[in-house]
Amino acid sequence: MPAAFSDPVWQKPQTAPAFRSELSAGGTLDAVIVGGGIMGLSTALHAARAGLSIQVLDAGAIGQGASGLNGGQVIPGLKYDPEWLLEHFGKEHGETLVEFAAATADAVFDVIRDEKLAVPFTRNGWIQAAHTDTALKTASNRDRQWRSRGADVELLDGAGIAAMTGAKGYLGGWLDRRAGIIDPLSYTMELARVAAGAGVKIAERHRVVKLTKQAGVWRVSTQGGTELRSKSVVLATNAYTDGLLPGLAQTIVPLHSFQIATAPLPAEVAASILPGGQAVSDSRRILIYYRRSPDGRMVLGGRGRMALPSSPADWAHCERALIRLYPALAGIAIEKRWFGRVALTPDHLPHLHEPEKGLLAVVGCQGRGVGLMSALGKRMANYLVSGDARQLPFPLSPIKPIPFHAFRQVGVAAAITWYRMLDAFER
Repeated sequence: MPAAFSDPVWQKPQTAPAFRSELSAGGTLDAVIVGGGIMGLSTALHAARAGLSIQVLDAGAIGQGASGLNGGQVIPGLKYDPEWLLEHFGKEHGETLVEFAAATADAVFDVIRDEKLAVPFTRNGWIQAAHTDTALKTASNRDRQWRSRGADVELLDGAGIAAMTGAKGYLGGWLDRRAGIIDPLSYTMELARVAAGAGVKIAERHRVVKLTKQAGVWRVSTQGGTELRSKSVVLATNAYTDGLLPGLAQTIVPLHSFQIATAPLPAEVAASILPGGQAVSDSRRILIYYRRSPDGRMVLGGRGRMALPSSPADWAHCERALIRLYPALAGIAIEKRWFGRVALTPDHLPHLHEPEKGLLAVVGCQGRGVGLMSALGKRMANYLVSGDARQLPFPLSPIKPIPFHAFRQVGVAAAITWYRMLDAFER
């Protein structure tokens, strides 16, 4: 794929190290973490801070996957609201999940503060924009539930959302001030830097190809012939999961998320577009999400084709959405185009698995991976230290491949096309 079709707007911080692909020498590690994204690095950092010996192995380069390519929206919560979680998980476990979900954004901004990460960020909230009466009723219900728990949230009417976004076509929405935005590539690289400083060994371009267990110790073999020994293994590959753990890749539906960034906006145009620096996601079936970048560009993303892009036309749906919302941007050049993967599960919840003692896997960020995986990483580290499953916010579940998984991708692609057409009728 030409480099022009993988050109994110995000920047590596000047403090980013050039990893020497360090491998632990001899002995038995406390944990090997497969995948150097936000989930893997968060787990590694917190586990190392607790005194564990940790090795991170990544098949590519740190920041190359979804953790460095996402929209940088730090959104608390899950796809479901408190009342649904209480109904489906029971009062005790439901309350645990609600408390966890409420604090996922805190996990990001707390580590930026506590570890002094060089990460551009703004914490002025996230807006869920409603384009239909039905979506507005949903927003009102969500507002009621979180407000009753003391969350700093606000229901927006048409005038309110117009003033905060400057966008066309919304009836109202919901503002969650717990949320914010970051540069995701800086965040991922900085997590790697401080993890390495805490003693974590990080090796790029080391693909793990085999896991075996002998006498209670895991042997982790890489494509290059390296073998490491460890008490535990954590698979943190999410949407990039392969066949390393049989059946795991068939439990998720990986989707491509395409993004564009304009040239830096002229001051007179920028003044009325997201003046408070919030992130926005809308209520369409095939939602779009957008924000301003630290250097003053407009960044917008949405679900794209399942095949790899072959020309700028593959981002045309993003450009149409941008101009629909902000007609004044029609003359502004699109300077950056890129894409990454997200992982969905059928129930829209993260799945935690431990098919054998000491072999852990986490999949399913549902498009909220920055906050969710940062917070899950800390809990996973606590589990590695204590062995107490109560440290985990989600129950450990068996691996259950999606029936007819090979056909699921075709069905998802057809659904995206159908939903996009329905969305067009609701303009």
